[in-house]
Amino acid sequence: MEYVSRVPRPPLDGLIDDLYYLEGAPPYARLTLPPMPGALLIVNLGAPFRIRAGADIATAEYADGCVITTPTRAFEFGYPARTRSVGVHVKPWGLAPFLPMPAAELCDRPVTLEQVWGRAAVAELRDRLATAHGPQQMLTLLEQELLGRLGETTGLGLVRHTSSAIAAAGGAVAIGGLSVAAGVSSTHLAQRFKQLIGVTPKRLARTYRFAATLLAIDFAEPVDWAGVAGDAGYFDQAHFGHELRAFTGFTPTRYAEVRRRFLREHPGSALDGWPLPAD
Repeated sequence: MEYVSRVPRPPLDGLIDDLYYLEGAPPYARLTLPPMPGALLIVNLGAPFRIRAGADIATAEYADGCVITTPTRAFEFGYPARTRSVGVHVKPWGLAPFLPMPAAELCDRPVTLEQVWGRAAVAELRDRLATAHGPQQMLTLLEQELLGRLGETTGLGLVRHTSSAIAAAGGAVAIGGLSVAAGVSSTHLAQRFKQLIGVTPKRLARTYRFAATLLAIDFAEPVDWAGVAGDAGYFDQAHFGHELRAFTGFTPTRYAEVRRRFLREHPGSALDGWPLPAD
């Protein structure tokens, strides 16, 4: 697969991790995406893809693209034989200035890009992207679109500052101390987080700690799960195992098997950092 990415220029770099272009044959027809402390916006330029947002929710098809706020559960992506899209990996608080509704309304409910920006605007954007001269121009067009939609968002500074503190601590932080440091009540902080991110500070911290723990593991070597749990500050190995099952549906042993399968079958894939084969 071809994957091109870059960090946007200010002020978008305070909201977005990177803009990306993706094209080619996916490594698997279905991929499971465990929760990450971040959001996602995709403008689809190829055949429709499908998303299943939890075992209790029916699979839905997305033709124009989708918006996903910071999730609390794993999603399953179903890809066509070839996929082509441009997208944005967004910081947890970064979608808020581009949404016409509170992020809490979208928590674990992926929506089409049309539902967020409107049919005419999305159709015009997709047409411009489809006729662009190469990935870099496509990313520039997407960056310009985002800059044009950027507006003031009440409470964004508070949420951004507090979320950054959570991120810097890898999720291992006392939430009560954050509200005291920010000079607001824990209730007010939680309300702002729900409005702008879609989850509470406690839930975001939990996701940061989980993601940091897994990304630090070298699956090319045998995994000392007790050591992993201890180093990450979990109460014990059983506590971490419960978190892993809650976030991915896998036991630690099974997770390692599936992760190693991806690395073995598709070494160096642009998608091998976090998604898991669902087939």
